[in-house]
Amino acid sequence: MSILAAVAVPHPPLIIPEVGLGKEKQIQSTIDSYNKVMEFVASLEPETVVIVSPHMETYADYIHVASGSGESGSFSQFGAGSVRIDAVYDEGFVDELCDELKSKDISAGRLGHKMSELDHATMIPMWFLNKYLKAYKVVRIGISGLDICEHYKVGQVVAEVAARLKRKTVFIGSGDLSHRLLEDGPYGFDSNGPVFDKAIADSFKDSDFNELLSIPAPVCDGAGECGFRPFVMMAGVLDRKAIEGSLLSYEGPFGVGYAVASFKVTGDDQDNNYLEKFLNAQKEKNNKSKESGDEYTSLARASMEHYVKTHSMMQRPDGLSKDLLKKKAAVFVSLKKFGQLRGCIGSLSPNCDCVADEIIRFAVNACSHDPRFDPVREEELPFITVSVDVLTEPEKISSIDELDPKKYGVIVRSGHKSGVLLPDLEGVDTPQEQIRICRRKGYISDDESVELERFEVIRHF
Repeated sequence: MSILAAVAVPHPPLIIPEVGLGKEKQIQSTIDSYNKVMEFVASLEPETVVIVSPHMETYADYIHVASGSGESGSFSQFGAGSVRIDAVYDEGFVDELCDELKSKDISAGRLGHKMSELDHATMIPMWFLNKYLKAYKVVRIGISGLDICEHYKVGQVVAEVAARLKRKTVFIGSGDLSHRLLEDGPYGFDSNGPVFDKAIADSFKDSDFNELLSIPAPVCDGAGECGFRPFVMMAGVLDRKAIEGSLLSYEGPFGVGYAVASFKVTGDDQDNNYLEKFLNAQKEKNNKSKESGDEYTSLARASMEHYVKTHSMMQRPDGLSKDLLKKKAAVFVSLKKFGQLRGCIGSLSPNCDCVADEIIRFAVNACSHDPRFDPVREEELPFITVSVDVLTEPEKISSIDELDPKKYGVIVRSGHKSGVLLPDLEGVDTPQEQIRICRRKGYISDDESVELERFEVIRHF
């Protein structure tokens, strides 16, 4: 049994006395729990400590693993340059890990090294651990924009490598919870913040990572968290293991949630196959969605699946309604996986002879030609949900006061540049936010004058 335990800890810089200068006393419960959990880690005498940090190199489609002999860092950016941390890397573990990730075709490894020093989300756990344990080596892993399955799989590979090398290993998931708990907090208040923190705390308290994996993507996004993916990777490390878990503390006095939890591995438990259960539940949910979908989404799904499997455009099927065959309208097709956007392509004016042809065309484009995403793979199809928006004719407006994010989509134009956003999107609650996103999508700077248009949609799920 090479994975001895896993722990979840936060990383507020002010928890370091030379940074907090007394302010850290306001999170004394977190400090006490931090000391307790690191004393527990030290008692296991690990040879290797794997730390997952959301503040090291981060990419949309790749999980970075730090390599080399080691790295150092200080808290100089927080006004405490005298506090330094040195990490000696377990190069043998990193070699095995990267080889195994490559063999399993997981988008992770040594590529993308940029940072010359340790990040604070790595150093803070080490600062506490160094009080109780002097001789250990470190493996540092980042996070990415990849879906939770890939992060979970990286955790599984960490456990496999630890077992193969017979390396006594402890995993540390370094992550804060919501940053949006209070109006006067660093990012204001969002109602998803407390929801996210409660879900994480319940998951840790119950030692049930099924609860963790089931947190909806819009809740994570709205919460402004940075710990979800490190904790998902931790769940992967603990896959099919019997654990004794404990939530030592939770608090959020500064508008940011801090949780400390420990999970001691006591043996094997094949019933703790968290990802497998999550995927089965998602398949069942998606099947029900397919059964209840209308002909718009059924046509879009059929087009997507045909293209992914054959790399050819589907012919328009027989038996479609007059509404699909006789009407001309602009269409957007949106794809989601586990609640996160997986592709969205459409147009602001009709390009085809009928709505059916628009849907067939843009379903293909959404699954294969959205520049923000890799093409959808066949193994993803059971987890992809589809929606179709049929647009009304855009109309020019003279004021932001004529917008309503729930009712109207918006087009922002500046010369030849434009950005468009559909209405009624999770996390977009104000016209100002709509326009900000459209400017970003259209590469329109804040000081450029713009023209506004609005439109409505009929959304098919």
